[in-house]
Amino acid sequence: MNIVIVDDDYLVVNSLKTIVTASEIEVLAVGHNGMEAVKLYEEYSPDLILMDIRMEEMNGIEASKEILKIDSNAKILLITTFQDDEYISEALSLGCKGYILKQNIHGIIPAINAVYSGNHVFDSKIVSSIQHHSKKNINIDLTDREFDILLLVAEGLNNKEIADKLYLSEGTVRNYISSMLEKLSLRDRTQLAIYYYKL
Repeated sequence: MNIVIVDDDYLVVNSLKTIVTASEIEVLAVGHNGMEAVKLYEEYSPDLILMDIRMEEMNGIEASKEILKIDSNAKILLITTFQDDEYISEALSLGCKGYILKQNIHGIIPAINAVYSGNHVFDSKIVSSIQHHSKKNINIDLTDREFDILLLVAEGLNNKEIADKLYLSEGTVRNYISSMLEKLSLRDRTQLAIYYYKL
């Protein structure tokens, strides 16, 4: 796997590069603002881009928009020091694959591997910070079990992981998700996650 790292803090970039290369992930290049992120993605076409949100000139959200115009399948993992629900929603809406806090350094490599494998990743602190929303805020048509599954989808778990956590079969989880998509007029599980975070 190869990646590009972009952050306006040179110390953070060097720290991330050290952590990543120690895990035998190749760092093709590093950048320090959103404009550089877009140029580096065009130049290197990395497997994944690890990028800060708050940056001068062009922030990570704006850069993500431009990168996804270049490659709609780009794997973008955003990192930040800010627990901002609006950013989560916007990042998901764009098609970014994950959002984690810089403080969670030990979670960087698992997050990179998960996104590279096609999963969505959200730092547990970010998820817990928005769990104050009640079930009533989500949708009155959802059952308690559907709400449980919705939350786990929003956390980035796949069907097998949800099944294991809730002691259900994968087929039952698939059926619940299909039912929820129909109820909420949504297309796929990514839209389910967006739905959850927007509320």
